[in-house]
Amino acid sequence: MKKTKPIFLSLLFLFYLNIKAQEYTEQDSLRGSITPERAWWDLNYYHLDIEVSPENKFIKGSNLIRYKVLEENSVLQVDLQPPLKITAIVQDNETLTYKQNGNVFLVTLNKPQQKGSFNELKVFYEGNPKEAVRAPWDGGFSWKQDSDGKPFVATSCQGLGASVWWPNKDHMYDEVDSMAISVTVPKGLMNVSNGRLRKVENKGDLTTYHWFVSNPINNYGVNVNIANYEEFSGRYQGENGELTLDYYVLKGNLDRAKEQFKQVPLMLEAFEHWFGPYPFYEDGFKLVEVPYLGMEHQSSVTYGNKYQNGYLGKDLSGSGWGLKFDFIIIHESGHEWFANNITYKDIADMWVHEGFTAYSENLYLDYHFGKKASSEYVVGTRELIKNDRPIIGDYNVNKEGSVDMYYKGANILHTLRQLVEDDTLWREVLRGLNKEFYHKTITTKQIEDYISYKTKKDLTAFFNQYLRTNEIPLLEYKKEGDMLTYRYQNIVDDFDMPVRIFAGTKEHWLFPTSAWKTEKLKNIAAEGLYLDKNFYIDSREIVN
Repeated sequence: MKKTKPIFLSLLFLFYLNIKAQEYTEQDSLRGSITPERAWWDLNYYHLDIEVSPENKFIKGSNLIRYKVLEENSVLQVDLQPPLKITAIVQDNETLTYKQNGNVFLVTLNKPQQKGSFNELKVFYEGNPKEAVRAPWDGGFSWKQDSDGKPFVATSCQGLGASVWWPNKDHMYDEVDSMAISVTVPKGLMNVSNGRLRKVENKGDLTTYHWFVSNPINNYGVNVNIANYEEFSGRYQGENGELTLDYYVLKGNLDRAKEQFKQVPLMLEAFEHWFGPYPFYEDGFKLVEVPYLGMEHQSSVTYGNKYQNGYLGKDLSGSGWGLKFDFIIIHESGHEWFANNITYKDIADMWVHEGFTAYSENLYLDYHFGKKASSEYVVGTRELIKNDRPIIGDYNVNKEGSVDMYYKGANILHTLRQLVEDDTLWREVLRGLNKEFYHKTITTKQIEDYISYKTKKDLTAFFNQYLRTNEIPLLEYKKEGDMLTYRYQNIVDDFDMPVRIFAGTKEHWLFPTSAWKTEKLKNIAAEGLYLDKNFYIDSREIVN
């Protein structure tokens, strides 16, 4: 395809971008970009210390923020969303002044901020946080009750932002190195958060649970889960030694949970094979029942799939294979590698979380049921793809791309596996990603460049096609006797992905571009031509 475009199309495109830019507000930029008031300091440690009153749907407490000074500055950005209110911000026992701009608080620091130094400030806040309408998609606090009428409470906040319930540096590029989480709840209830439980304090009518996360954690991965829980545990002998498995479920669900959660070791076995060691041995693995479907909170994965296989009992692929596993156990745990270990810097690249993790579903099937099962599952999920818009969103405004990031993302990766051909190398790529970007925040380009480097293939046009457009390559072909003529349509410049076909029963590779090509295939006249369904493309035969 030619690399030059008509001038009027370029102008139209620029006009569209200008209109599109106007859709975003100052608050979108303050939330979604690395502002000057964020850039000069690096997170080191949080101590979130709150009391939760389910009866009043009220929270009150503080967050200690420790940071390293990268460049001298005197104004620091903290994020907290209304209706929550900051009551005070303190540094070195001195109350600081601040200006509020929507969800953003610009704090004036009196103490000199010397480059290389570590400083702390403490943010006190309180209020009735936003109540989740349809968790986890519309996040906030879920204030529910169990069958006995006791509080059943949980948080979820991806996309919306962790600042919907606690004050923090609410941008994904900067993960805190470690974190303490102290949650005080009414006596008779338990709070389960990330990491390991260090201490329980009884305070009359209240109980405080102290948790500690020793690994870096993204802010939306921090969670609070409050209920009258029962606990059971296990051990998994993994690649990095013994991993503790702890499960928290509502009373009355213990027997069902013990049976359903047998899938956790099976998940770990499959994912450690494909992705490498579980990334958070120091913090253990927990599965916690919540009053919504589930979420990938780091080392505290939440579960609400009603103790059944599939997605609430349904097979998303229509192949039958989706009923061989509990969707929430497998999918949300897959995020421990892709979301919690490897984390996007900007939510525009959310496909790195969801595409790889949707793909993990069929890798689980591949490991336990074979390649045919995994192929039929991922191909079946194509029925869910809309191709309404690109799966990469707009940068610096907290805007994710199309929901196709899930199963279009999975099919992109499944197609890549076909191009690599060598499953040993493909496994090395997946494990290598988790090693190269261990506990890091990343961009799509870093992922693209790494896969191209490891596979020794220039995948620039491949990723541009599938990630940055909503066009699916169309293979047009026509047959005349044993002669096959073919080309690609609906492609970006330089797209030349090889594709596997079958001429009768014989495998053959085509190398289409935007230009017509012709070659002889002996079997097509008598036995026909079949496209390998493992490649995510459309095809159309042209009949004269």
